[in-house]
Amino acid sequence: VQLQASGGGAVQAGASLRLSCSASGRTFNFRAMGWFRQAPGKERDFVAAVHWSTSYVYYEESVKSRFTVSRGNAKDAMYLQMNSLKPEDTAVYYCAATNYPHRDYREGGSYEYWGPGTLVTVSS
Repeated sequence: VQLQASGGGAVQAGASLRLSCSASGRTFNFRAMGWFRQAPGKERDFVAAVHWSTSYVYYEESVKSRFTVSRGNAKDAMYLQMNSLKPEDTAVYYCAATNYPHRDYREGGSYEYWGPGTLVTVSS
C-alpha cells in the first residue's frame, strides 16, 4: 500500500485549500482513512478521519466547523477541504489508512499505512 498526500501550499489567513490523498496497492481492505498534522516543534495531531463502510466522519474540535473530510467512491482517495485557514493550521499534513476495524481512528497508532506529508503554510 502506498499513500500520497498532495495539495498543500502557502496561503494567507482566511483562504482555502483542498488536500488529496491517493492510495494504491491493496486498498480493498481499508476500514478507515485519516488526516493528521504536525506543526514545527510539536507532536503529530489528529485532524479528521472517515470510516469507509459507514461514511462516519471524525474531526478534531478546532477544525470541525472549517474542515470537511470526504472519500472517493473507491478505496483509493480521500480529501480534506480546508476553509477559513488560520496561521495555527500551519503544519505538514499526513494521510493514513488502516485495515483494522473497531479502532479509535482519532489515534495515530490505529493506522498502519502512512504517506509522506504535504506542507500547508498559512500566513497572517
